[in-house]
Amino acid sequence: MLEFKNYDEGMATYLNRLDTIKMPLLSWNFYGEYLNQLIHHFSDQNQFYHLGKDKHWCFNMDVRKIWDINTVVVVTCPSLKIVYATKNIVQMNGYQPEEVLGQSPKMFQGEATCPKTSLAIRKAIHNKEPFDKIVTNYCKDGSLYKCHIKAFPVFDKYGKLQNFIAFEKAA
Repeated sequence: MLEFKNYDEGMATYLNRLDTIKMPLLSWNFYGEYLNQLIHHFSDQNQFYHLGKDKHWCFNMDVRKIWDINTVVVVTCPSLKIVYATKNIVQMNGYQPEEVLGQSPKMFQGEATCPKTSLAIRKAIHNKEPFDKIVTNYCKDGSLYKCHIKAFPVFDKYGKLQNFIAFEKAA
């Protein structure tokens, strides 16, 4: 143990001579969490890009204007089964992306969800039109949250519907 004490004292002396800014350990965790969010965000964008490339999307919108680090992106197939969800969905509603794959977005709705809003969304989907709505959804633990959804149908170069993309934020 004596050799560790000498080492610690030597390092303390050395570090005190440096012209550095000392930060509390708590700040490291804060920046580490933010860095992880950024890594997940860019990873999600990369997966999204490859999904669009694989499906031959003809999607002329610059998603960077509506997709920031707090935006959850959910992609469904034409039969409205979720085929992709960003990792940050867990912060919004408690579900891991893997838990929602293959499910209908209706899994987030319940008794408190406005039937008129749901009907308007169903009509837009049926007509293959974009929509912009705020809907009351349910978290995994049963609590409620307001979700602002901007959704768009995506077609291939032949005009065939490939997916619906929903950009979602807590409202």
